[in-house]
Amino acid sequence: MHSVKEVIVVEGRYDKNALSQVVDAVIIETSGFGIFNDAQKRRLLNTMAGVRGLIVMTDSDGAGFLIRNYIKGCVEPSLVKHAYIPDVYGKERRKSAPSREGKLGVEGMRPQVLLDALIRAGATLDDSSQQKRADRISKADMYARGLSGREGSAQRRAELVKRLGLPERLTADALLDVLNATMSREQFMDIQL
Repeated sequence: MHSVKEVIVVEGRYDKNALSQVVDAVIIETSGFGIFNDAQKRRLLNTMAGVRGLIVMTDSDGAGFLIRNYIKGCVEPSLVKHAYIPDVYGKERRKSAPSREGKLGVEGMRPQVLLDALIRAGATLDDSSQQKRADRISKADMYARGLSGREGSAQRRAELVKRLGLPERLTADALLDVLNATMSREQFMDIQL
């Protein structure tokens, strides 16, 4: 599996699932057109772009390009790379009918096609030295700090999310991804909760 430095932005959870089987990266969903009305998610994208850079990988249909262009207008262009998947006609396995334009989306692409699109976009691949596991914030660290799996952990997570200016609807796993992308384990352990 290839590790990608940049944060990858996709349209939905099925796209995220397909991509997470190909690369080890922080992957953020736009919830389709939901990004248009989600100021918190736009702030998160700007924050992540400033820290790690973004790669936008949307479907090759009209809706995908609309979302891609919207993100172009929200985030500093020099911090964004664009990965394009080819036009492949067909339908995804989980769907009963093809999309309106008849094209496969990110979720329907073969793994090598997704990887090739990221490479063409200029993704920073690091196969040899992924962030050392000891340097990463773990689920056990979240538990030890009272941010998951304990009474009152949802409240403490909500307070931390608010203090860090992150979207309030982040799950514990999504928060873990964002924390690992924006700070070291040592910095996390120094946060006063």
